[in-house]
Amino acid sequence: MIIQSKRVWVMGHFLEAQLEVEDGKIKNVLAYGAKEVDKDYGDKRIVPGFIDIHTHGAYGFDTNDAEPEGLRNWMKNIPEEGVTSICPTTITQTEEVLTKAVRNVANVVKEGYEGAEILGIHFEGPYLDMKYKGAQPEQCIVKPDVEQFKRYQTAADGLIKVITMATEQDDDFKLTKYCAETGVRVSIGHSAATIEEAGMAIANGATGMTHIFNGMTPFHHRKPGLVGAAMRFRDTFGEVICDGNHSTPDALNDLFMAKGRDYTIMITDALMVKGLPVGTKVLFGGNEIELYPDGSAHLTDTKGLAGSTLKVNQGLKVLVEKAMIPWDYAINSCTINPARYLGVDDRKGKLVAGYDADIVVLNDDYSVEKTYLKGKEAF
Repeated sequence: MIIQSKRVWVMGHFLEAQLEVEDGKIKNVLAYGAKEVDKDYGDKRIVPGFIDIHTHGAYGFDTNDAEPEGLRNWMKNIPEEGVTSICPTTITQTEEVLTKAVRNVANVVKEGYEGAEILGIHFEGPYLDMKYKGAQPEQCIVKPDVEQFKRYQTAADGLIKVITMATEQDDDFKLTKYCAETGVRVSIGHSAATIEEAGMAIANGATGMTHIFNGMTPFHHRKPGLVGAAMRFRDTFGEVICDGNHSTPDALNDLFMAKGRDYTIMITDALMVKGLPVGTKVLFGGNEIELYPDGSAHLTDTKGLAGSTLKVNQGLKVLVEKAMIPWDYAINSCTINPARYLGVDDRKGKLVAGYDADIVVLNDDYSVEKTYLKGKEAF
C-alpha cells in the first residue's frame, strides 16, 4: 500500500511525501508523486498514530471490570479518535479486584484482540496519598508494598509498565527502586510531595508525574509543590489531561512552555462514560460519577472532577487552537514522547522507514479521516 499527502509529519516538519507500507511496517518514505498510490490525501495532515498511556475505559467498560469482551470492544473502537496504542489503566481497589483487572488484560493480550495495540498496563494506585486521592476510593488506599506489587505483576504477566504512586509514602523508596530496577516507570501522582520530596523520588528512580495540576500539591512561589517540581525537573516526563477542563488552556501553555517539546505527554484519563450519553451515571472505583455536557465526569456526591471523556484528536485541537501550543510540542505529546517514556520509540511514534505503520490522517478541523493500524484500515 502507498498513501501520500502534501503534509506528512516526518521528524519535526511536514514533507510532501509518500508512505509505502509492507507487512505492517513503513517500508519507504518517498517523494510525493514518485509512485502510483492507493490513496492520495491531498493536503490533509498525515501524522503518527496516537499513544494514550493513561486511560481507564470507554463505551461502558472500565479496566477494573475485568471483562474480556469489554476490553476487546474498547480496543477495536478507540482508533476512531486516532489512537493506535494504549495502556489500560486501573484505579485503586482491593487486591482481589486489581488482580482480576490486570489478569484480564494479560489474558486478552495472550488470547488475541483487534484494534489499538496494548503496550502495557498503567497501574494507578493503590499506593496514594489520602488528601490528594481525587476520585480514588480512600478505603482501598494502602502503603507501597514491594511484595504485594510483585503479586500484581505476576498476575499481569509482567505487563505493568507504569505505576502512579505517592512516592513520599514509599519508605526508603523501596518500591520506587524496585520498579526502576525492573523496568516499570514510576510516575509521581495523587501525591502530597513537596518539591524537595519529589527531587528525592526522582533521584531514586521516578521518571514521571501523573496528570500534572490534578491530584498533587499546587504551585506557590514559596512552596513550589509537585506542580513546581514538574516544571523545574524538565527532564522528567509529565502527563497532562488536555481537555481544557482539568487544566485551563493558560495552564497548559505554562506547562508545555516550561517543559519543552520532548517531555510532556497528553493523556485522556478517560472513564467508562466516554462514548455514552450526557447524564449517564456509573460507578467508578466504587464511587458514583456523572457525565456532564462539557465532557467531564464528576463525582455525584462532591461534584469534584473524576476524569474526562476526552478524545486525543480533540486534545490536540485544544492544545494548538486554545492553549496556543506550537504544533510540534502538541503532536509530540501524543506520539513520540509517550513512545520514549515507554521505551518503544524504536518502532512507535514516528513516520520513518522501519517503524510500525500506525498512521492517522487528520482533517483541518482535527477530526480523524482515517486510522491505519500496522498498515491496515482500522477507522
